[in-house]
Amino acid sequence: MTDPFEVYAIRYATVTRRAAENFIGGDAHEAGTTMDYFVWLVRNGSSSYVVDTGFNAAAAERRRRQFLRCPSIGLQALGVDAATAPDVLVTHLHYDHIGNFDLFPAARFHLQDAEMAFATGRHMAHHFFSHSYELDEVLAMVRNVYAGRVMFHAGDHALCPGLSLHLIGGHTAGLQAVRVWTRVGWLVLASDASHYYANMQSGRPFPIVADVKAMVDGWQRLRELVDDPCHIIPGHDPQVMQRYSAPSPDQDGWIVRLDDTPRPV
Repeated sequence: MTDPFEVYAIRYATVTRRAAENFIGGDAHEAGTTMDYFVWLVRNGSSSYVVDTGFNAAAAERRRRQFLRCPSIGLQALGVDAATAPDVLVTHLHYDHIGNFDLFPAARFHLQDAEMAFATGRHMAHHFFSHSYELDEVLAMVRNVYAGRVMFHAGDHALCPGLSLHLIGGHTAGLQAVRVWTRVGWLVLASDASHYYANMQSGRPFPIVADVKAMVDGWQRLRELVDDPCHIIPGHDPQVMQRYSAPSPDQDGWIVRLDDTPRPV
């Protein structure tokens, strides 16, 4: 096996939501919770990969999110320059996962065939599916295709020893998770295959969904990709910041290292 990868979560924005917004069939009277927004960094001694690119301050204002800092600042704090980063793993094309694509002019974008087909296909005529995409960002990714900067994958794909992409679907037609070999064994960045720990653990899907059956089946697929389900990292859960520690005191509250044993919450 290759040298284990380090894995970091960078928190760049947040918003308060009602419980009914987080679970299909959620009780409108149930106490709400916070939704955090992350990008991730995966690296070892020989390579580094950025997972998703987040959104910017203008998108935060438009969509009424609290913008904390540009994700590129978090990457810089970890020694990675967005301007020269060679590879961005795009879990899907929703606005909060690809909004800062322009900060990565040297990168190749790794994307599922099914995601590009979905984001440019017939279902985008329906607001239910399209409202989580930004047209200009989808068009920009099409331009990147023509520029030869998109690496398409059709299903599961090994990028290098210890790092692979896995088509999950559900939330979108082409959502992919990232499986990483670390010092604590296999870890999976689930992204929006499960927004919160509770979506998967309680069997209650998130309401923004292209295929509920695929979302539910995806939870089992995530479990199969790890040795211990505690190493499945959800896409938006504020508990991630409580379960893991910051690499340094000055990064407390906005960067945590995930290749570790999580603390109970």
